[in-house]
Amino acid sequence: MKVNGEEKKLESRMTLGQYLEQQGYDLKRVAAELNGEILPRSEFQNRELSDADTLEIVHFVGGG
Repeated sequence: MKVNGEEKKLESRMTLGQYLEQQGYDLKRVAAELNGEILPRSEFQNRELSDADTLEIVHFVGGG
């Protein structure tokens, strides 16, 4: 799987939501594009990932 331009190997079957949590992302502060499709957060737990996927993750960081 390609994540933000880098090749990554999925260790097991998992959903996008599981992957993001495993990588330490706060699901309330992240946007994801899977294979060119921007997904609503409501889909994160339903979309299963595969090694053929291309994933772009944007993590919002607060500051001021």
